[in-house]
Amino acid sequence: MLLPVYRGDRPDYLRRAFRSVVDDQELRPAEVVVVRDGPVGAELAEALAELTSQSVVPVVRVDLEENVGLALALEAGLAACSHEIVARQDADDISRPRRFAVQVPLVVGGLDVVGSAIEEFGSDLDGETPGLVRVPPLSAREIAETSRFASPFNHPTVVYRRSVVAAVGGYEDLPLMEDYWLFARLVAHGARMANVPEPLVRYRVGAGAYARRGGSTLLRSELELQRRLRREGFTTLGQAARNVAVRGGYRLVPETLRRSLYQTWIRLRRSG
Repeated sequence: MLLPVYRGDRPDYLRRAFRSVVDDQELRPAEVVVVRDGPVGAELAEALAELTSQSVVPVVRVDLEENVGLALALEAGLAACSHEIVARQDADDISRPRRFAVQVPLVVGGLDVVGSAIEEFGSDLDGETPGLVRVPPLSAREIAETSRFASPFNHPTVVYRRSVVAAVGGYEDLPLMEDYWLFARLVAHGARMANVPEPLVRYRVGAGAYARRGGSTLLRSELELQRRLRREGFTTLGQAARNVAVRGGYRLVPETLRRSLYQTWIRLRRSG
């Protein structure tokens, strides 16, 4: 299990996230790799030390001297992983107890990447209040079709083969879009993929979540992503133009409208 942590993470959320993938799982991971992406505050450092010392599963620490961003932090973590099958976990989300028992056998059975639906929830610590369920495309065909317009996986839910991710170049730096860019390359290279409709991860949507889905930084990453997809022949000229207009435009609308559009899109996808 690969878990990146940076200075913006909350110690109480980290403790809950960590325990959800170690103490609560029906199928526990054999190893936890924690990447500390740059310096952190005293409280977060204390939480990391506590979790490392008390874990019932061996913990490997990768402490980066400077904050390098998610893509490079994940690459450093993957290099430290001892096993072929790797699961992602964020420092503020909660994995359901069945998560690895459902996903890992699918990878053992021949798939390269397995994700799942997520259930979005607010700032309550345990995340037991029912939230919005986001179901990704399920079959290989649906994943390939969706990937021409949107990321086909909920990144914090994925379990994958480390060698397959490495074969396409791993995570490459592209702020807030590194996961989509990786998944597109995996699709292009014929990776065997599927998603599980069950929401195996509870995804924390904090106060700034919708703000982070817009703005000039994300717009620049969006445009760079579309340039790369087109350069690699992954999208047609028409698809690229559509993506710039729709996805790029979404980054520029006011936050309240962005929230409404996002939730409407999720409900439309669920209704088919």
